[in-house]
Amino acid sequence: MLYDLNVPWSPTTPSTDLQRTVSFLSSLGYQTLALNHLITGHLPPQITNPIPSEPPFSVSSTTTLLRRCTLKLADPTQNHRLPALSSVYDILALRPTTEKAYLAACQTLTEHSIISLDLTVRYPFHFKPKPLMTAVNAGIRIEICYTQGVLGDGNARRNFISNCMAIFRATKGRGLILSSEAKNVLGVRAPADVVNLMAVWGLGRERGEEGLGVNPRGVVVNEGIKRSSFRGVVDVVYGGERAVEVPKAKAKTVQSGIGKKGKRERDDKDIADGTPTVSKRQQKKMRLEALKAGKESSSPSKESTPMGDSTELSEGASTMIPEANAPSTIKAQANG
Repeated sequence: MLYDLNVPWSPTTPSTDLQRTVSFLSSLGYQTLALNHLITGHLPPQITNPIPSEPPFSVSSTTTLLRRCTLKLADPTQNHRLPALSSVYDILALRPTTEKAYLAACQTLTEHSIISLDLTVRYPFHFKPKPLMTAVNAGIRIEICYTQGVLGDGNARRNFISNCMAIFRATKGRGLILSSEAKNVLGVRAPADVVNLMAVWGLGRERGEEGLGVNPRGVVVNEGIKRSSFRGVVDVVYGGERAVEVPKAKAKTVQSGIGKKGKRERDDKDIADGTPTVSKRQQKKMRLEALKAGKESSSPSKESTPMGDSTELSEGASTMIPEANAPSTIKAQANG
């Protein structure tokens, strides 16, 4: 995804020109654009965002429009309302014009996420590695607007090239954002042209591609987290609800139409008929009691049966004795 976080906007900008610029950037592959409102001087007493949330023209469905504010900063001690300003816009950038403001934007101030420099002027100070790398390590990105070196006059182009080479040397190409700041379609360039243009002035191709994709994406994500999360640290992301797993047995009862609802209906019918409802536990208890009572009733009959058997055996034995002694009696009778 490609980003262009500096599309100039003002209350006097014709909507047709802005629409033409946005449409051309979208056709070149830039999917996230930021309408930039430049504020000079002191902040107004009532801070509002004049950029409309919905543009007055149609935008492609794949294009995202953000609202950005760039504040020109000359004396950092005179602007104490930067948190209120950053809460109104999606992105806040500072454009320092003095060395004091430049050092404050790099080392002290933390409400902004971009340092946008006007590279067409000659600054009375040098771009040293320490302040720039301090800002980069803190998550602040340095913006380079290539239209300043494309449509400017000879003096502006000379200053732009020398300032770009100094920034490339100080940062070694890290933490840079490449934007257009094109007021019309003539200043817009394709992504490959921007990378080649920066490579001529000393920026590597990989760093140039990061300046169009990775680095601006980090700015957009961080600014979104600052405004939607708890103290810019914890963000709750909706990842979708988990599907509720229904047990197989329960699913079968639900499919067959026998569930809690059916049981409830049967219970209601029993109550309406006047018959008492008996739970399964009570039925089991009653069944065990019946089995126990049956065992107790059958125990006396079992005790009486052994005595009867003994008497029968004795009677059988008595009848069998004469039969056993029958040959001896016959022999005695014969001898007598």
